[in-house]
Amino acid sequence: MSADTERPVSRFGTPFRIGSTSYVYPDDILPNVQRLAAEGDVDDIELILFEVDDGATNLPDLRTIDALRELAAQHNLTYSVHLPLDLTLAADGSAQHQSLVKAERVIRLTQPLAPSAYVFHLDGQGVGAPAWIDRALRALEIVIGWAGDPSLLAVENLETWSPHYLDPILARLPISRTMDIGHLWKTGVDPLSVLELWLPRTRVIHLHGVGERDHKSLALMPPEQLDPVIAALMAQPYRGVLTLEVFETADFFSSRAALLESVARVRAWAA
Repeated sequence: MSADTERPVSRFGTPFRIGSTSYVYPDDILPNVQRLAAEGDVDDIELILFEVDDGATNLPDLRTIDALRELAAQHNLTYSVHLPLDLTLAADGSAQHQSLVKAERVIRLTQPLAPSAYVFHLDGQGVGAPAWIDRALRALEIVIGWAGDPSLLAVENLETWSPHYLDPILARLPISRTMDIGHLWKTGVDPLSVLELWLPRTRVIHLHGVGERDHKSLALMPPEQLDPVIAALMAQPYRGVLTLEVFETADFFSSRAALLESVARVRAWAA
């Protein structure tokens, strides 16, 4: 099964939980979650976290974590967490690389929220080479120790490389996928060409439109491109999180409308 079937179903009547990022409104994480929760806008919120070396950070403090947990309980919300940096090892092969140090900090901080997934990228230097595969596997084994359940770690496909560059990693570790459909569209790959193969390991789907760049409103995608993907997810059925990974208010609400319109069209065809 692609996700925890004990999680509540979507308030939108879909088999998958519909999510947003934590930056729908131009404000901090907690005000975004408070507003999205109060208005019943989503089932899941992807917490976009960063921590840069000069001191700038949006990592929530413990009081904010408590408030986020309360909001989840009150409003039937779940959270997914996007780790800050592409995971890799330090030069000496240890866990002291900043990406792993920050991953551990974020995982331990957010564990009280019982995240639906930890979304992450792998460092791209030398992608596909045996040395890259070895580094990635060793880094992930370290991170699995912090997360506990390896299936909570959901590696995301990026538009920079072939859709199959992650296959050697997924073949050797019981981690999950984040299937970024927008990244596939951006590179001209039909999501249906990989969906049947990927979906059993998929815990999170990222969906967004592609215009002059990606992560734009889903309304930019014509129904003939969007509807076959939604039909496949409904037919499975996919029961994980589907995050509308956009970062502006108008883009989120137009994306959600486009998604729900597509769901309605798919149901009308099946009736």
